Amino acid sequence: MTPPRAQTDKPLPPPFPLYEEEFAADPHSAYARMRTDHGPLVPVELAPDVPATLVIGYAEALQVLRDEYRFPADPRAWQRTVPDSCPVKPMMEWRPNAIRSQGAEHARYREANTAAIDAVDEHKLQDLVERISHRAVAGFRQAGQADLLTQFAWPLTFQVLSDLLGCPDSIGHRIADGMNKLFDGGDTAIRGNEILGRAVAELVALKRHRPGPDITSRLIAHPARLDDTEMSHQIVTLYGAGIEPVVNLITNTVLTLLTDADFSGDVHAGDASVREALDFVLYRDPPLANFCFAYPPHPVSLGGYFLPAHQPVVISMAGCNNDPALGDPHNASGNRAHLAWSAGPHACPARSQAYLIAEGAITHLLDALPEMELACAPRELTWRPGPFHRALAHLPVVFPRVDQ
Repeated sequence: MTPPRAQTDKPLPPPFPLYEEEFAADPHSAYARMRTDHGPLVPVELAPDVPATLVIGYAEALQVLRDEYRFPADPRAWQRTVPDSCPVKPMMEWRPNAIRSQGAEHARYREANTAAIDAVDEHKLQDLVERISHRAVAGFRQAGQADLLTQFAWPLTFQVLSDLLGCPDSIGHRIADGMNKLFDGGDTAIRGNEILGRAVAELVALKRHRPGPDITSRLIAHPARLDDTEMSHQIVTLYGAGIEPVVNLITNTVLTLLTDADFSGDVHAGDASVREALDFVLYRDPPLANFCFAYPPHPVSLGGYFLPAHQPVVISMAGCNNDPALGDPHNASGNRAHLAWSAGPHACPARSQAYLIAEGAITHLLDALPEMELACAPRELTWRPGPFHRALAHLPVVFPRVDQ
């Protein structure tokens, strides 16, 4: 069921498929067409025969994100109507965590997560990012070429997050594999959910037996007294928010620094601000392009549109940030009013740490390889299909070989 406009008899185009490669290749043109055809609320399909409403209007998105009564995050009524074979169900289904709950339940989970994350020593985190960045670059700097996604952004982010969570590599690699499969969607998402569940259960059991100075142990010790099932789902959430989005933030920002005319000249002159580039990417190409989900418990009206009960309402952070009402994102340097971290009661509690990891990693990379260039034309890069992320498949670069 599509969200019909109020006070108009004009027929609307069919739902827009967000899962196709054409959308991944050029989402900004797609958002422009959506805006022309539909306005700020767009009927879409997250997978074949999985309808949703995509919010691409900034003002409308804030209304949804700040109104838990009309737009709760609990998907249980929706998921009862969706078969287990649905490729996006593992990503969207109910879990006992802050993202999929509301009211007192949401407060309990969020307080535990916020306390565990806020206890991270950011000076030590900066040192950790520097050490791991140095080790990653040392692994390929003599080759004169690298895939920055597989050889830098992914292993760095994985290692930093595993250290923060106190997760040994033997478990962490399986968690990362499961999470990647979840974001890719399709048949692999179901398998990814299974891999993820088993691996995080092992981590929780390990930290109950051998606690340490890490986020997982602090969650276990929190007065919320999370049981094993709840603990596993907190870890799933932290890994989901900590790997894929941060990897994409790093690679999307490096790509911008190497190719965007407003940044690339300054990079080679040593004048570019990594922070300005991060702000631009968080506006223009946020790593989670379409993600925050709400499920109206009854039909609601929003901005002249009627939204059906229990059907997903998805916030397009990319679409909303590029709403023409906000102006040109090229002029967004230093402005953090974007929705890349969400907003309202479900805003990301780890944005400071994520920003620190991305900024530290990119700064080290540019300092270590100041003459780095993209190894192909930008149009030759491949963007991974999927309704939720803005993610490169690879980021190949070349640079003068550097002797150790």
